[in-house]
Amino acid sequence: MELVEKALEFEERKLSLKTTNERILASREVKGLILGLNEIYKKTKNPELMDIMKRLTVIKKKIEKRLKLRITI
Repeated sequence: MELVEKALEFEERKLSLKTTNERILASREVKGLILGLNEIYKKTKNPELMDIMKRLTVIKKKIEKRLKLRITI
């Protein structure tokens, strides 16, 4: 359950994400956490894991929304 602890720590972390690089790294990290939790969820069907994945997905969408705004040429 180390992955769950990492996910909860990421969720509680204060994200400043001032640079594009920080946003990209955060987006990749949260994507990896979500995919890892999904693999565990497929085996256990634990509803708590689904709740964590939903909350992380909201954070990921916010990060990616800010990324798309900044990359316009």
